[in-house]
Amino acid sequence: MNIGLGALRHTILLVDTDAHARAALRLALEAAGFSVGEAANDHEGQRTARRIKPDAILAELITETAGDARMLSERLHAAGSAIPCYIVSAAADALAGSVGLHEIGVTGVFLKPVDPVIVVQTLRSRLGVQG
Repeated sequence: MNIGLGALRHTILLVDTDAHARAALRLALEAAGFSVGEAANDHEGQRTARRIKPDAILAELITETAGDARMLSERLHAAGSAIPCYIVSAAADALAGSVGLHEIGVTGVFLKPVDPVIVVQTLRSRLGVQG
């Protein structure tokens, strides 16, 4: 996507312990015209979210319990904005069956291994980005 000088770039925050997974998504998102911030854990993600004010968050679900997912979502939203928060995890399928995702503040789920094309299409649609 060709971004003009006056174009608005949406910012995505990636929170994942796997640096290679973050790099792969970052490259795909940047190629699609998004600005990308990264964090290796939820604590770093909180600080980064306050600094970069992302339009959406993609966060790895490190644990498999709904309570921990709820805490992650609440901590990432601590800055006060209700931005879309997507979970990226192989464990998310177990979570999805046990609790409603919207109940814990999660917008959606991307199962690992993540298809960057699907992530880009979803974020474009959610954020109203023309592609």
